[in-house]
Amino acid sequence: MIKFIITCFYIGLVKPAPGTWGSLFGVALFVPIHLFGGSLLLVTLILTIFFVGVWLITLETSGREEHDPGEIVIDELVGQWISLLPISIISRVYETNLPTLWPGIIGGFVLFRFFDIFKFGPVKWADKQKNSLGVMLDDVFAGLLAASCLTIFIGIYYAL
Repeated sequence: MIKFIITCFYIGLVKPAPGTWGSLFGVALFVPIHLFGGSLLLVTLILTIFFVGVWLITLETSGREEHDPGEIVIDELVGQWISLLPISIISRVYETNLPTLWPGIIGGFVLFRFFDIFKFGPVKWADKQKNSLGVMLDDVFAGLLAASCLTIFIGIYYAL
């Protein structure tokens, strides 16, 4: 059951690029989460899955040399949701229909994958921690960087 959860229903077993598939899964779940419960539900799920993910990754990888196997994508799910949080907030604040924000959703996906793959600054630091908290934190930091950039890009777009 642990493997089922941390691979996001075995999506992490899809090759190539399981992290990208995990991120796409996060995008697909974002839409109904946003429509059903908005930003509050999204933040609640991010926090819950973060802590559950740290715990389950610890259980799964204890005694193994590999602390961050590629099939673990629960961290991508959390990071992707963080990157899309500005879209959810903007949609609610400005009463915008979610389908009109599809460029932002795509932008959040691309930016998250960029920061997750290239691992700048705090993302790289977290990745080097070699424990379950580091596994989750590198994607949290990538999500925060993506969310920050996305917010700036949206601000510039609407200012023009």
